[in-house]
This record gives sequence, structure tokens and C-alpha cells, in this order.
Amino acid sequence: MKLSLINIILSGLLAIVVISSWMLRVDYTQPNFEILPDMKYSTAWNAYAPNPHFPNGRTLQSPVFGTIARGELPLHYEATKEDAIRAGEELINPHGQITTAEKIESTASEDDSEQAVSLQEKLKADREESSKQYQASVTRGGELYRVFCNCCHGATGKGDGMVPQRGFPPPPSMLTGKSVQMKDGQLFHILTYGQGSMSEMATQVSPDERWDLINYVRSLQAKAPPIENTPDPKPEAELESKPEQDGGKTE
Repeated sequence: MKLSLINIILSGLLAIVVISSWMLRVDYTQPNFEILPDMKYSTAWNAYAPNPHFPNGRTLQSPVFGTIARGELPLHYEATKEDAIRAGEELINPHGQITTAEKIESTASEDDSEQAVSLQEKLKADREESSKQYQASVTRGGELYRVFCNCCHGATGKGDGMVPQRGFPPPPSMLTGKSVQMKDGQLFHILTYGQGSMSEMATQVSPDERWDLINYVRSLQAKAPPIENTPDPKPEAELESKPEQDGGKTE
């Protein structure tokens, strides 16, 4: 008798729980009841709004002295020719091809030991990976070149862009002369600080993109045909015309 009464009570309670659960279903589109909401939702201040919590009364605070933005390493150079040359000696192209690996590989090839063979395989894999990264950098640099450089330097880097064709002094060709002899770091300095009539590009092109541009310019230089050294005919013409100027008299 008691057992059946307990079963009836438990069955009733179970039915109440089931019905309550069905009637009080959770609405996931609404937030739950929150205790102490001020701990979760703080007062938002506009960046340029007055703020009484700081001594200067401003919400937007200046960065701490010496703060470096992520991905923006400082360049300790000035916009001078001396620092441009120094940058060429100190800065290394992070996307350039491996050059020192060839010397190491040639040294390792003289040794037939297992360690030397393993070193050769590693250097070969590194060189292949470096070549892929370099080609990807050249591709990115080509896109940037068409946006920022093509108008003045021209599609091939000869300095025959649309701006010089409209009367602006043309830049020197990047396929010959000093541009070929300059190191990558010096070209990076010129892109950063400008030179001559060329304005600085630091605000428009990131450091990584500047290296991509340099690699693309190097690819243009590599495709350019070699310059043939032809003798200057002017001295011979002067020698031939000199007797005529002297009245044809010779000793």
C-alpha cells in the first residue's frame, strides 16, 4: 500500500518536471539572467571623449616611449646618402635567394661521409624552398610595381612611364647604371626615405612589400639584355679633322 503511494507521488513529480521543462524551454536567442552585470559590461569611452580617470583628461593616450608596433621594426637611418650606403651594407633581403649555401654545399660535396650527404640534402631542400619564396615575392612585387611604380619607371623599368611622357623629368633606367650596382639594402633605403624627385614610400608600402618590389626590380634587371661596350668614334673623327684645321700641314 505504502509502496504504491510512493510510486504515485514519484510519478506525479516526474510528470510535473517533464511538463515544466517543456513549458519553460530555453530560448537561446535571449541572454540568461545575469548577476552583477556591471562586472561584465563596463562603460565604453569614445576615443576622443573627455575622460576624468586620467590626469590629462583624455581617453586616447599616447603610447609608452619606445613602444614598437607589431610588425613595424624601426629603421635607425636618416634620409642621407651616407645612411643609404650604410643600409646597403647592413640590411639583408629576407626574401632573397640563398647565396652562401652554394659555398657550403661545394665544401660538403668533397666529403662522402653520411653527415656530409645529409647536409647536402638539407641545403638542396632549403634552396628549393628559398626559390619558391623568392618567386612568390617577385609575383607580389610585380603587382605592387604596376600600382606604385609603373607610372614613372615604365613597365620595363626604363624610366619611360606615362608621367615622363607628359613632361615630368624622367627617372634613370633601373636596368643599367647605379640601380644595378646598388645593394638591396640601399634600394630599401631609397624606397623608405625617397631620393631626388622620388618621394618616400614608407606610408604607402610596408617593409615586406618594399622587399617584394626590390625582388621584382631584380627580376627585370636579370631579363634585360646585356649592354655591349662600343668604342666611342669621336676621338678618331677629331684626329681626322685636325690636319684639315692645320691647313693639311704635317711634320
